[in-house]
Amino acid sequence: MSTQDKYEAVIGLEVHTQLLTHSKLFCGDDVSFGGAPNTQVSAISLAHPGTLPVMNAKAVEFAVKLGLAFNCQIVTHNYFARKNYFYPDLPKGYQISQHTTPICRNGFVTIEAESQRRDIRLNRIHLEEDAGKSIHDADDRYTCIDLNRAGVPLLEIVSEPDMHSAEEAFAYVTEIRKMVRFLGICDGNMEEGSMRCDANISIRLKGDTRLGTKVEVKNLNSIRNVKRAISHEIERLIGLKEHHQDIIQQTRSFDASTGTTFSLRSKEEANDYRYFPDPDLTPFEVNQAQIDTIRTAMPELPESLEKRFMEELGLPSSDARVLSEDRETAALFGQTIRHTPHYKAAANWILGPVKSWLNEHNTTPASLNLSPVHFARLVDLVEEGAVSFGMAASRIFPELVKSPQTEPKEIAASLNILQENNQDALSAWVDEVLEKMPQKVQEYKKGKKNLIGLFSGEVKKISKGKADMRVVGEILKQKLNQ
Repeated sequence: MSTQDKYEAVIGLEVHTQLLTHSKLFCGDDVSFGGAPNTQVSAISLAHPGTLPVMNAKAVEFAVKLGLAFNCQIVTHNYFARKNYFYPDLPKGYQISQHTTPICRNGFVTIEAESQRRDIRLNRIHLEEDAGKSIHDADDRYTCIDLNRAGVPLLEIVSEPDMHSAEEAFAYVTEIRKMVRFLGICDGNMEEGSMRCDANISIRLKGDTRLGTKVEVKNLNSIRNVKRAISHEIERLIGLKEHHQDIIQQTRSFDASTGTTFSLRSKEEANDYRYFPDPDLTPFEVNQAQIDTIRTAMPELPESLEKRFMEELGLPSSDARVLSEDRETAALFGQTIRHTPHYKAAANWILGPVKSWLNEHNTTPASLNLSPVHFARLVDLVEEGAVSFGMAASRIFPELVKSPQTEPKEIAASLNILQENNQDALSAWVDEVLEKMPQKVQEYKKGKKNLIGLFSGEVKKISKGKADMRVVGEILKQKLNQ
């Protein structure tokens, strides 16, 4: 048995998501990304004496949305606590967070990893404010502090220690990012710091039920780095065990350039933070009527969409999954199929030419200037054989984006690319090709059947792409087999 097979990793993740509110959690400061340092601050976020916080109701709504999406129990009676610790970019000397009463309890996130689908249990989801940012590379002698982020609303999603591999952790964070983006509550841009992950990792002998001494790897800023850091840390912990060295509970950081972790400090316990209810913020209630209103306003979630696309529309699971991962993509597909019966063709268009166009122009489905009605007519035009898929994708679609209310057939006619399916015209083109290539015709008749592709290509060339190639194929086989 290898040392890797001898041990089991136990992993719990804390994912922090910055909410897409217009202002901070307890004051009206702007929260947009990219402002000049210390320009999005006020007396409240700078913790001036005598200032009082006022709670952001939209942040509470977003918390309930995510809790419902992840099957959580929504806590009706809530309050905020002070989490006390000293850090240069924490103006008050404490962070306002939820401790005893997280707004969402329990629940689960369904993942698919290592060919298995299973639920990762959640311990809680709670609201808290972010700290500022320490910048260590802007000055040779000093650490610079930017407090624009101080007070920005966060949701912290805390899992149970239910994951056992870096692959499962990767799938879990991917699902969370997909959901917060789908709900429109966080943009999930880890490189901008709006989603961050801390990983708690321990190992134990397989079959043992006791938890080992854990280490925490802080502030992982990409899903790929979550996987890399956990993989490295599992190997490091196994190495310590195998060499009979003690594992010390500590907080570590990940160096993306080397793929290794390094120690920051010994790990704090909850009682080190001296939590107590914040005296400046009154408790708040989330009643059942509010929960029902939020639930009713939520979009159909990815899992339900995927199932419906498969069962009602007959799409393969691969198509259904990709179409349902992104809310804007799902909306474009849903709007398009209201106007065409060609569901699979519409899916192929969105996952093919449309996706390529969006990537090329660095835009999103919501920003795409496209009429679902006219887009559906373009899908129908190809399915009816009036224009080839290649011509429709490369020539008609870009024009349709520019002029979304123009009929696709009119665009095709103006470009002179409507397919010719008149039997006489097609037969004449086929005869012209076969007459030019008598030797290849003889080779075909002697058994080189793959030459039919050569003949088809020549017909397409002399017809300038206007020949209906499905009909051309039938005519070619008929004439070659005479």
